[in-house]
Amino acid sequence: MDDFILYVTEGFNHVMNFNVGAYDHLLFFILIAVPFFFKSWKRLIGLSLSFTAGHIVSLLFVIYGKLTFSTSYIEFLIVVTIAIAAIYNIFTAGNRHRNNHNWMTIMVALFFGLIHGFGFGSGFEMLAAGAQSKLLMLLEFALGIELGQLLVIFVVLLFNFIFTGLFRFNKKEWVQIISAIILGMVLPLLMVRWIF
Repeated sequence: MDDFILYVTEGFNHVMNFNVGAYDHLLFFILIAVPFFFKSWKRLIGLSLSFTAGHIVSLLFVIYGKLTFSTSYIEFLIVVTIAIAAIYNIFTAGNRHRNNHNWMTIMVALFFGLIHGFGFGSGFEMLAAGAQSKLLMLLEFALGIELGQLLVIFVVLLFNFIFTGLFRFNKKEWVQIISAIILGMVLPLLMVRWIF
């Protein structure tokens, strides 16, 4: 039971990491959730599960397939996924067509989850070194990731309700402002990591 709590906690902390340069997971899930409201909770859970599935698959490749990529390339690609999500939000905020592309967004979330998972590959190998069952440990870790992502989604939906429901912010502008702020946060990282 101690191992279960340890690995779930590690997964949760992987998402809820506020350290400089390590909050990419938080930023990505803020961008995933900000265009939505509580009535879309099922769709958001689908996106979150899809991202986690991608994360699991890439970590399986790391553990069992010994597949690794250059950390600098993966770190750059992680920032690219955040920038793409921010730009997508800015240009599609308020467009009704967003709701018609559910499978496409699920596949994109899965692909982005693969990239983010490879970013944690070496850290996960160190974490898994002492585990009796690496597969079980991965599933426990994934549960922690999912719980962290769901918490981020809930908090973002709550802020969406407060600012667009109670304070009457324009919904389209709210999505664009939050997305633009996050884009502004990652652009310097994009330039730094481009040089690698």
